[in-house]
Amino acid sequence: MKKYLQMFALLGLGLSLTACGNLKNSDLANNAKTTQNTKTKSYQTTDTGNNGYTVLLKNGHYVTSPIAGLTATDNDNSVDTRELERGLVQISKAEYSTKSFYFQEGQYLSAATVNKWLARKSKTNPVGLNPEKAKGKQYNPYYLEEILEQDYLTGSGSNYHIGGISIGLALNSIDYYQKTSGGPEYQQQITRAQQKQAGKQIAEQVVARLRKKKSLKNIPITVGLFSKESKDSLVGGTYFLSGTAAANSSKIAKWKTISAQTEVLPTVGNKKAINSNDASSFSSFKESIQNYFPNISGVTATLRYENGKLAQENISITTQFYGYEQVQSFTRLVLSTAKKYLANNVPIEIKIGSVNDIQALVAKETADSSYQVHVYGGE
Repeated sequence: MKKYLQMFALLGLGLSLTACGNLKNSDLANNAKTTQNTKTKSYQTTDTGNNGYTVLLKNGHYVTSPIAGLTATDNDNSVDTRELERGLVQISKAEYSTKSFYFQEGQYLSAATVNKWLARKSKTNPVGLNPEKAKGKQYNPYYLEEILEQDYLTGSGSNYHIGGISIGLALNSIDYYQKTSGGPEYQQQITRAQQKQAGKQIAEQVVARLRKKKSLKNIPITVGLFSKESKDSLVGGTYFLSGTAAANSSKIAKWKTISAQTEVLPTVGNKKAINSNDASSFSSFKESIQNYFPNISGVTATLRYENGKLAQENISITTQFYGYEQVQSFTRLVLSTAKKYLANNVPIEIKIGSVNDIQALVAKETADSSYQVHVYGGE
């Protein structure tokens, strides 16, 4: 239970912390390892947990990226943000061992630089990575929507240096635009083939530009291509390609295909579930708890699949009751029902709450861990 209490105490630090999967298991006040050099800089590291990265802090503070949240347009989908970060961490684990590298949000790309890169290429902005504005009635879409940087460092004590860098390139699957200011909104569909072509070209330009920085000349640079979902999508996008430029090289010799899917249950309309067994299990879980407590507003699940297999299931239950014993009793029901119907070999998170507040959490962090429960304001 201590682990979960620590996790929620740290949620206020932001989505980027949860993306690296470690700080939720850390007690920064008691478990940080602190070293001080002869000048003014000190480093601390969080404890490692569940095969995640140890996070490097400076002077007791989590280091945030200056380019976080910068986008090319207003095609933003908030549910993409976490997947963009989480997925890049997963890609990075194959290149930078969690046992020897420390995580830090990107520090090499400035906001001014990235804003120019995200803009259209033009005479006044020759470094723009999005295509020039088309002439006449033709429209050239914004392919690149967002850039994410993650740094992976090695070292110890007061001496840490960059050992690898990962770049996430978020590519639009739909570009929303107006032909005239204040006019109607139009949509430009972008196919996966177009994403691949544009993404690879952009990746090579980004790697070549990073190589011009002295400290990044002889380290691996990993790039992931991420497909953003539509603005009204309930699920986040996914990475579909990744590749690494070896030290001293500006070329990505080989791209790896990433097979990842996400969906929300229950499905809408006649849409077929990715896996009928998982959908059936969720339906049984949902029906069981709704029969016990009829005044439940909604039960939805977000499932993530990797290589065709379920990798994570997050369930949200919205209640219409506030009584102490109601919440306690319902949480115990959710726990027993989850054990009965839901998959036992994947991480699962079940949030119980009213419209305004989270009332309880039932979760298992890893595929082989046991469920832990926390009722807010309860025992």
